[in-house]
Amino acid sequence: MPQRSRPDKGAAELRQADVSGPPQLSVTPALFREFQQLIYSETGIWLAASKTALLTGRLFRRLLNLNIPSLKEYYEIVAAPDGFEERARMIDAITTNETRFFREPRQFDFLVQEVFPRWKSEAEKSLRSKRVRIWSAGCSSGEEPYTLAMLLAQNLPSEEGWDTRVLATDISNRVLEKARRGIYDSARAEGISKDLLRKFMLKGVADQEGLVKVKVSIQEMIDFARLNLNVGPYSVQGPFDTILCRNVLIYFSPDSRKRAVANLVSQLAANGFLFVGHAENLSSLSTQLRSVEPTIYVRTTSTTEQSGSPRESSSPTGADLEGQKAIATSAGK
Repeated sequence: MPQRSRPDKGAAELRQADVSGPPQLSVTPALFREFQQLIYSETGIWLAASKTALLTGRLFRRLLNLNIPSLKEYYEIVAAPDGFEERARMIDAITTNETRFFREPRQFDFLVQEVFPRWKSEAEKSLRSKRVRIWSAGCSSGEEPYTLAMLLAQNLPSEEGWDTRVLATDISNRVLEKARRGIYDSARAEGISKDLLRKFMLKGVADQEGLVKVKVSIQEMIDFARLNLNVGPYSVQGPFDTILCRNVLIYFSPDSRKRAVANLVSQLAANGFLFVGHAENLSSLSTQLRSVEPTIYVRTTSTTEQSGSPRESSSPTGADLEGQKAIATSAGK
């Protein structure tokens, strides 16, 4: 979307507003409903009427960059049939991306204490292969999939014949780019144990001081890709042994949530686990899931292939997925 060459009074006012504080963009109830419906149709996220300030605040910077003085004019651009690129930028702006390493630690304890030992025992008895695929759906800036990869490398190491990979998807290109870099402020790594920090993270020095970087060996275990959970069926190659979709469905409308759960379950292996956020309850949304404990469900119905049989790679495919980019940055040792 090219920038307009002629700045006008409205754009100048936007620039002034940026200096003095939060913007005061005008949005009528009718225009808000237009954005509400557009965002819902694109993402399944339903913005409540109380989110007017969120909409104007999140879109202010984009309007400023484009020299567009009003949300009405911006809506005409994003709603146009050829406005798909700007719609993606709008979604990047309005989606909330809150995450951290080892968020909701009880779920990761469940993997380490309950799931991984079970898989090891089954593999020793030739009841399953040593091939494990986990999907982080709604991965945000990458802390969740990197947490998973570190735990897999620690508990199911390749030296013992385990083939483990993580698929990490999000609707926001902006956070996916950050996730691919794998570089974070040191304060964000406080939830990582000293043992895992020593094995799998690099500490920045000199001009990189105050930063940490995920080691390449962990980055290489993850395929990052863009995926819209509101658009199914999903173009991924399952089934997955475990899927984490945490604190994502809470923003969906009831109908979108039900569709998304059905699509997620269709990608889950028999006896595979689905982890959700603490504010999310799936008991009434699928007859194929049984609650193991709060926020953790297991798929009880069979799939075409059982979870222990060999499966094709779970690398992402489809027009809505972007291939993993090589990561060459380093924060130093």
